[in-house]
Amino acid sequence: MLSKLLADFRIIFERDPAARNWLEVLFCYPGLQALLFHRLCHWLYTLGIPLIPRFLSQLSRFLTGIEIHPGATIGEGVFIDHGMGVVIGETAIVGDYALIYQGVTLGGTGKESGKRHPTLGENVVVGAGAKVLGNIQIGNNVRIGAGSVVLRDVPSDCTVVGVPGRVVYRSGVRVSPLEHGSLPDSEAAVIRALVDRIELLEQQLQTLTSQQSSTASVIHSVSSELEEFDSFAKLAENCRLRDKEIQQFLDGAGI
Repeated sequence: MLSKLLADFRIIFERDPAARNWLEVLFCYPGLQALLFHRLCHWLYTLGIPLIPRFLSQLSRFLTGIEIHPGATIGEGVFIDHGMGVVIGETAIVGDYALIYQGVTLGGTGKESGKRHPTLGENVVVGAGAKVLGNIQIGNNVRIGAGSVVLRDVPSDCTVVGVPGRVVYRSGVRVSPLEHGSLPDSEAAVIRALVDRIELLEQQLQTLTSQQSSTASVIHSVSSELEEFDSFAKLAENCRLRDKEIQQFLDGAGI
């Protein structure tokens, strides 16, 4: 337990540029205080002591604004940044060196018994307000964007955003856990693809309208229309490629 507490303490200086001295971290970081409480509560919980672990966890919730059930398993070097409103359920498992921001919920989806909360791998980053629900597996080095709702398993080395959460980036390249501004916007990409499709349809409609207005002009402009047809074919091919992107978005991009 002591080694975990030391790792929890050291990781704050590595990941928070506002951490200046150990007294400030010890007395002014509710995430660290909540973990200190939880380490004690979890130890008592594993001993089978009734009531006291839950009472101490509720006291910690009152003091820090972070609710961690005594049954949750939390690895070493976990950093709960700010932390107000964080909820971690009874059967949740949080891997080593995870980074959790305020408003995160690691919860269940029903009244089922047994393992009903998520399992997070190592070096996972969960953005502010994200909800990870159910007995699902989140792989190592996964980043979950702020406000996302994750309901299905996520493989390692992925970035997940959206409601419901979708994999928008797969790579084995490590990324700084603090670079939230580099998260891709999958919704914007899909909207752009739909706008391109609408523009193509409008061009085709204009061409058909002009063809119907004058049969003679169509006959004399066969060559120009063939060129237009070639351009439409290219646009259509681009749209087919964009359709694949849209379908991946709708399907959850493989999650």
